[in-house]
Amino acid sequence: MRAASIIVSTYNKPDWLEKVLWGFEYQTYKDFEVIIADDGSSEETRNRIDSLRDELSYPIQHVWQEDQGFQKCKILNKAITACKSEYVIMTDGDCIPREDFVQVHYINKEPGYFISGGYYMLPMNISNIIGKEDIRKQRCFNIQWLKEKGIPKTFKNNKLTARGFISKFFNTITPTNASWNGHNSSGWKKDILNINGFDERMQYGGEDREFGERLLNYGVKSKQLRYSAVCVHLDHERGYKTPEAIAKNQIIRKEVRQNKSVWTYHGITR
Repeated sequence: MRAASIIVSTYNKPDWLEKVLWGFEYQTYKDFEVIIADDGSSEETRNRIDSLRDELSYPIQHVWQEDQGFQKCKILNKAITACKSEYVIMTDGDCIPREDFVQVHYINKEPGYFISGGYYMLPMNISNIIGKEDIRKQRCFNIQWLKEKGIPKTFKNNKLTARGFISKFFNTITPTNASWNGHNSSGWKKDILNINGFDERMQYGGEDREFGERLLNYGVKSKQLRYSAVCVHLDHERGYKTPEAIAKNQIIRKEVRQNKSVWTYHGITR
């Protein structure tokens, strides 16, 4: 059994997914499996994964479901069930992990806690030009390389430059809550099962936050590592973002907060 299971969600973005999978190939800590949670991608994604299997050193499970619109929570629950490890790291198929990504999650894991990591958003022009060699040499995390490509100077650049004590300091002072973020979070499989996973009624807009709120209601504490557990987020459109889905999700989240709900009746176990 591997020390960690990494769930990578995807939908019809094989080029982005390939970059992410190469990101996991160049990790400093290598004792993990990857489960691709595929919410109905076409054959192109399956073919791309199959073509990469022999080149990548870690085992991949491709968990797929038929395309029925945005059903990310449903495929995540299937992927959770497929995880063989006790510890689960979740990210998205458009987030390239820095080489220490898995190591940071794994060495900071602690019973009774989940970890909330961060991301650095890239514009489309840089997202497109990043290749396998840029990932292997970690150029896409190098602020000088990014500046040469047109990244502006902002405080957010500290996510890529902060190390050691500085990153710990920023983790402590950041005003951002340590919420469960679908692009970069981790926790214990037993805690996830004890809240029955994700609420499958939810579509795009806060579905990961609702999941984290139930973990907190269950008594799991959160640990802020947004300046230590880092990935770069590739740009893309969000055609699945609708006002109706967001409004519906807000009602569910309000109920969870008011009732201090732990269990969802619309999760892994029905």
